Amino acid sequence: MYLILIRRVGSACARRGMRGGAQFDLGSGRKSLDELISDMGRGLLVTELIGFGVNAVTGDYSRGAAGFWVDQGEIQFPVDEITIAGNLKQMFKNFSDVGTDVDTRGNVRCGSILINEMTFAGD
Repeated sequence: MYLILIRRVGSACARRGMRGGAQFDLGSGRKSLDELISDMGRGLLVTELIGFGVNAVTGDYSRGAAGFWVDQGEIQFPVDEITIAGNLKQMFKNFSDVGTDVDTRGNVRCGSILINEMTFAGD
């Protein structure tokens, strides 16, 4: 279905003496962001993640986020001060689709990702 490529290319040591991935390329899917939003039906379109909160050993994470609430496949209103929490392994298992809107700036290249199930909380 989709291939994740991580390649080390002359990367310098990170803070704890480990080398980080130099390139992450998830590629592009076949649907536009608007089509992914329509397919979502009801959920959260995350446009910003805040802070650092991933446990590299267990994959557990908790991050602040902001974005837009989606209902009936259409953006309804902005949301902020919410928290997204879960486990990276479970999140990767719940990838449903990848959008064509690939951001090619920098060393991370990926379209928007539609995830079937996530836990989030906020007012």
